[in-house]
Amino acid sequence: MLNKLKSDSEYQKILNRYPKKRIELNDEYKKIYKKHYMHNRSGEGIANMISQKMEKWMHTKVSKISAMNILEIGAGNLNHVKYESNFSNYDIVEPFKELYENSPQKKNIRNIFKSLEQVNKKYDKILSIATFEHILNLPKEINLCKKFLNKNGVLQIAVPCEGEMAFKLGWMLSTGIAFKLKHKLNYSKLMQYEHVNSLKEISVLLNNNFIVSKFERSPLLLPIKNFSFYAYFECKLI
Repeated sequence: MLNKLKSDSEYQKILNRYPKKRIELNDEYKKIYKKHYMHNRSGEGIANMISQKMEKWMHTKVSKISAMNILEIGAGNLNHVKYESNFSNYDIVEPFKELYENSPQKKNIRNIFKSLEQVNKKYDKILSIATFEHILNLPKEINLCKKFLNKNGVLQIAVPCEGEMAFKLGWMLSTGIAFKLKHKLNYSKLMQYEHVNSLKEISVLLNNNFIVSKFERSPLLLPIKNFSFYAYFECKLI
């Protein structure tokens, strides 16, 4: 198995961390959270717009494999759908209705599920972009991905390199500064609340549940640990 870096005991150690719990946000953060989240996903503001441009690498990597039946986990405002072509059915998992309800891409969506547990079909391709870092019970979600993936299907996961230097410096010097100027609050608190899983944890969980046939890092700054912003996993059933 490609990139299987951890022993069974180390894998079990990571499993024991789940399900995780989020830190508690105070009233100042709660007051602006929903609006900030929607602005972030839509690319409003210079910092968010730059972030969206950089995230294009993840969308491009995932779109290189075409499939007839697709499920996207954490579809947000449906900004990935335009990258896909030649599909027959496109289903999504997205609990935040406000993100997608006014999207022009909604017409291309067959089924909308609030959670992965509601899914009752199998897919040729399951994808997720910038979502696995947010999931509190990631091992459970990964097991469900195995259940819903066709025998010869592909699971494509693209995530930020959470827990590494370049990604942290990236948001600190962009979104972090903009957030501080606008709200007079520390953005690191919000990142701690949102990003509960590191790239390392995601990698170990995927490598112990799938055959990871491809792993790539974004070329900015360099495609090596602590110098890349995003990572891409291409997985198949064992």
